[in-house]
Amino acid sequence: MKPLCLFLLLLAATLLPRLALAQDFVYEPKNPAFGGGNPFNYSWLLSAATAQNAIADPAQAQAAADPLAQFANNLNQQILSQLTNRLITSQFGQGTLKPGSYSVGGYQVQVSAGAGGSVIILVTDTSTGNQTTVTIPGGI
Repeated sequence: MKPLCLFLLLLAATLLPRLALAQDFVYEPKNPAFGGGNPFNYSWLLSAATAQNAIADPAQAQAAADPLAQFANNLNQQILSQLTNRLITSQFGQGTLKPGSYSVGGYQVQVSAGAGGSVIILVTDTSTGNQTTVTIPGGI
């Protein structure tokens, strides 16, 4: 019986180290901003951070509390809306859109003819210098 126990003991000693193999730990960041993170986690992380943010934006709170600032913003939006309506009516209606430069509130609007009958409108916010380009294709 001793040879059988010795045999089983030797067999277990040789097989157990092979069964006890493990893999290396691999770190994978969750945030996609940390290089290698899953990009599908971005929206969840942003919404979780926004929900936890208890600090109010002072500029937004001040604008909401100032009726004169609200009036100025509403007036600016209405003027821009009117200009947009006139430009669209002028382009697609009976009249033609005349190239030129227009100043509306805090915005500078430049209208120019593009290739193929298109119209290019460049809107510049004079306070920040931010620009937006709108291209209306021709021949529609």
